[in-house]
Amino acid sequence: ADRVVKLALENPRMVGNPMEPRACAGRYDAATQKYALYACTQGTAGMRGQLVYTMGVPDDKIDVIAEDVGGGFGVRFNMYAEYSAVLLAAKKTGRPVKWTGSRSEVFLSDEQGRDVASTSELALDASGKFLALRFSYIADLGAYLAPTGPFINTQGVVACLTGVYAVPAACARVKLAVTNKAPGAAYRGAGRPVMSYMLERLVDEAAVELGVDPAELRRKNLVTKDKFPYKAANGIIYDCGDFEGVLADALKASDWAGFPARRAEAAARGKLRGRGMAAYIEASGGGFAPSDQVELRFDPDGGVTLYAVSHSHGQGHETSYAQIVASVLGMPMEKFRLRNGDPAVRLVGNATGGSRSLLGVGSVMQLAAKEVVQKGLALAARDLEAAAADIEFADGSYRIRGTDRAVSLAALAKKYAGTASALDVKTEGKFGVTFPNGCHVAEVEIEPETGIAEIVRFTAVDDAGNIVNHQIVEGQMQGGITQGAGQVFGEHAVYDPDTGQLLSGSFMDYPMPRAGLVEGLAIREHPVPTATNPLGAKGVGEAGVSGSLPALMNAVLDAMRQAGVAHFDIPATPDRIWRAIRDAKAGGRS
Repeated sequence: ADRVVKLALENPRMVGNPMEPRACAGRYDAATQKYALYACTQGTAGMRGQLVYTMGVPDDKIDVIAEDVGGGFGVRFNMYAEYSAVLLAAKKTGRPVKWTGSRSEVFLSDEQGRDVASTSELALDASGKFLALRFSYIADLGAYLAPTGPFINTQGVVACLTGVYAVPAACARVKLAVTNKAPGAAYRGAGRPVMSYMLERLVDEAAVELGVDPAELRRKNLVTKDKFPYKAANGIIYDCGDFEGVLADALKASDWAGFPARRAEAAARGKLRGRGMAAYIEASGGGFAPSDQVELRFDPDGGVTLYAVSHSHGQGHETSYAQIVASVLGMPMEKFRLRNGDPAVRLVGNATGGSRSLLGVGSVMQLAAKEVVQKGLALAARDLEAAAADIEFADGSYRIRGTDRAVSLAALAKKYAGTASALDVKTEGKFGVTFPNGCHVAEVEIEPETGIAEIVRFTAVDDAGNIVNHQIVEGQMQGGITQGAGQVFGEHAVYDPDTGQLLSGSFMDYPMPRAGLVEGLAIREHPVPTATNPLGAKGVGEAGVSGSLPALMNAVLDAMRQAGVAHFDIPATPDRIWRAIRDAKAGGRS
């Protein structure tokens, strides 16, 4: 290579901190020898499987019940020791047993995320074309392994090893370490933000060393639209995308060309203004279950109950699933209700995680609704005394073509509810991985005398495929971007290196992002439908983190370079920013 750019980074340890601390209750029925666990979980089927394995009991002897859950972020994907403990205690005492964790226990024992130290290298030719990527990193998995910890910190990180770029060769060397800390596993993004942070920080570093526009360097190396399906250097195949179009939209929406004037205006006010970009891609939609099953049951009162294993804890499944089924059946959305992981309806399926629920379970919901329509056709033919071939379905009703004779699906469902001819269906499906992607552009201002950094503009252009509910997608992006900003500007689980004592074990020591942290947020859609699932949808729940984390840190460092700071890493707290600027002024490069 004509040039090799090298960058060492640290991605600090994060605490998920759902609003509701972890809690569980267990009971045991001696007559049936059956356990029941009530817990905060992202999926009851997977939780039941882990309990069956650890307790050594048959699958039909454990029920897991989860009602409303106050947040997940990956830390409620796996079971914890307390869950089996309350069940064993309930059997021993003959009474229900409940355990409720405190916020301090959340910090000490809930699974944590990130905590990766890396060295990244990018090889380029004389024209700035990418030739190869090499990553070497070590991930801290804590004192013992969480069930998903090794997978997330290996495959979860390196799945999209070359990002959105056409790079002929790439490799990653991964080491996993056990230490005195809490177990390391999933935290929103589950490995993908680690890769986007390493890669997008590295590309910006290359742009600085080459003295070129970081947007132009990215544009020159993107996988172009005519190359799809594209096989990346690590063998993974991107089925579709428009990386050039996404980048162009982001440049326009963020007024990339107008930044120099905004920087000059900030300088006149004594502020350091910086700009950062990140073009990300992530693999979403995979799952550990063999398929996703759903069931639709029609109630005598005309309502429809949707059963699924995925668990809604802020994703809006109650709305999006109902919207999907209602659009096929032509019934009002208020007629539908969702039951997550009902123990009376044993289904196979994946927990909510990996940005997969809509494209997985949502797609099966659509298939189930279409099956209902086909099933109803025979009933309509019977009621209308006509051949099925002469009947058409539209707007929730079956009608004999060319006549006004019709019967509504709702009427048929109500008439035949509870009979052998009921419209109830049980359907399953499994679909391929999707590759949501996007380009985020951030602008920050730093007060050099105090080190305080402020987000003044943030533009996100994302390809999530076909979108069912735009408001839910926007909410997911806002949440992901805010969590990325939280990590950049303060969140960091700190352990004493000598004693192993957790030093940031409360909200007094661990600064959570607040509502006003992300200002000037502009979210744009650039949908490119995928053919890997019936909805044409891609994952969106974690994309905001993968884009915002490197974009914001690139912006912070871009601002600090004006004060002579050459390298800086997370977290960008005021004291660290102030100290880096002071050191640069006192002795040269920091």
